[in-house]
Amino acid sequence: MAYASSLGVGMAIALFGSLLIGVFIDRQLGTKNIFAALFFFIGVAAGLRNVFHFVKKYFPKDEDHGEESGGNRDAPAEKD
Repeated sequence: MAYASSLGVGMAIALFGSLLIGVFIDRQLGTKNIFAALFFFIGVAAGLRNVFHFVKKYFPKDEDHGEESGGNRDAPAEKD
């Protein structure tokens, strides 16, 4: 539960941190929010990457579903 809440904080930091970097670059170069938009989307991608790694780590894909019940899920059922 604690990791899930830190995931939300990490996503917010990735988003707003990259947005602030983009705004800073825009002010230094005198551009009109080009880098802010670019870095915002980079932050979104970083946040989604964090979510992907969270899901992959805490919800692993179980390859052996059919063997637990003693049957093969891919084989057709036999009728008597």
